[in-house]
Amino acid sequence: VQLQASGGGLVQAGGSLRLSCTASERTFRLYNMGWFRQAPGKEREFVAAISRGGSTKSYADAVKGRFTISRNSYSNLFLQMTSLKFEDTAVYYCAADRGGTTALHRDANDYHFWGQGTKVTVSS
Repeated sequence: VQLQASGGGLVQAGGSLRLSCTASERTFRLYNMGWFRQAPGKEREFVAAISRGGSTKSYADAVKGRFTISRNSYSNLFLQMTSLKFEDTAVYYCAADRGGTTALHRDANDYHFWGQGTKVTVSS
């Protein structure tokens, strides 16, 4: 499956952005999905994950209470980001886990398909 992330941009600290990820295939609905980010000079890190049906979600401590992951029944994954901070600046990637387990993974190595990334810049 191919993933296309969009919605990044430049925003002031305290502002909001909504990222979207569109999948090329309906099999998207069979996969747990995740968002990761990579800041300049840093390793890729987990942001949030959501189960196939959307009922279970997991967040990194750094974004809990500010970011919300969601998905629809078609081919779209979202990340609503509020109260953005300078340290949220990164390239954000969506990813699909085809492993078929119920567990929501936080390790990037557990994800099989990746989008190309969308850049989020938060000005302080």
